[in-house]
Amino acid sequence: MSDLEHPFAPILFRDTQILILGTFPSIKSFENSFYYAHPRNQFWKILSDITGYPVTIKEQKIWLLKQMKWGLWDMVKSCNRDNSLDTSLKSIEVNDISSLLNEYPTIQKIAFTGKKAQQLYHKSFPNLDIETIYLPSPSPAFASMKYEDKRDEYKRLLIDSMNGLI
Repeated sequence: MSDLEHPFAPILFRDTQILILGTFPSIKSFENSFYYAHPRNQFWKILSDITGYPVTIKEQKIWLLKQMKWGLWDMVKSCNRDNSLDTSLKSIEVNDISSLLNEYPTIQKIAFTGKKAQQLYHKSFPNLDIETIYLPSPSPAFASMKYEDKRDEYKRLLIDSMNGLI
């Protein structure tokens, strides 16, 4: 088991409206120095499919987030783990989401890309008054839901729900 610190800064913009929170970067994400970098992870494919924007390189991914007024970060600041599964995370220290929301007052919703991120948030920040939504995990380990169903849920929760924010 290794002690790990989160390697990336949050990706946020002054007009970010939805903060998307994962749990902690996978081993492949550490190796590739960016969020959701495992080649089988469906996160960027889903975002590309629901927005129509290509995301083959890091700069395109950041541009897509900026265009959609989405931010990206993770719940876990540091932990121990033996693999990339959320179930292997131990000795968890969470990121200070409360301070982040104070610094970015345009954020109106938080979306979680997994149950563990959602659980950590609700346990750590029970008094924050902001809407939260659950997005199906884009991880290849979450195979019980078909890709098309995940994509449709992301579209419904991230695109269709934006009509009320803009």
